Amino acid sequence: MLFVSAARTLSRSSLRASRVATRSYAEAAEKVLKLQFSLPHETLYAQTQVAQVNLPAQSGKMGILASHVPTIEQLAPGVVEVFEGATPSAAPKKYFISGGFATVQPDSVLSITAAEAFPLDSFSQENVRSLLQQAKAKLGDADETVAAEAAITVEVLEALESATK
Repeated sequence: MLFVSAARTLSRSSLRASRVATRSYAEAAEKVLKLQFSLPHETLYAQTQVAQVNLPAQSGKMGILASHVPTIEQLAPGVVEVFEGATPSAAPKKYFISGGFATVQPDSVLSITAAEAFPLDSFSQENVRSLLQQAKAKLGDADETVAAEAAITVEVLEALESATK
């Protein structure tokens, strides 16, 4: 009797598990990636169809395509690469951000929110190096606020220097 009861329970849970296992977000998602890239003072992309977006997430670099699993990521200072068009074959548009957040929705909408974003080609390597030297000089400042601001500046400028090489 106990064996029959256990078999029924196992059979019911197997049926439930098989139903859950067949569900996925990709089935309900669209076949195109829509990008919403916003700054406090400007919208760079408003529900624009793109092929791929590469992000500098805190957890590591990640590429986003249509039907990507829904996620929320904190963005690190670095380059956001946007591949416009239907395929990622063309050269991407590159923007340097100092940080922000990205969310991927189940309907293949990627929303990027950043405090600042500038085209990567608008930076001069010489200016970046000069600013980085100035910021590093302030790291040992006796004023903790100045030293903390300098540490943040160094982190951002090191990422920018690496991106402009």
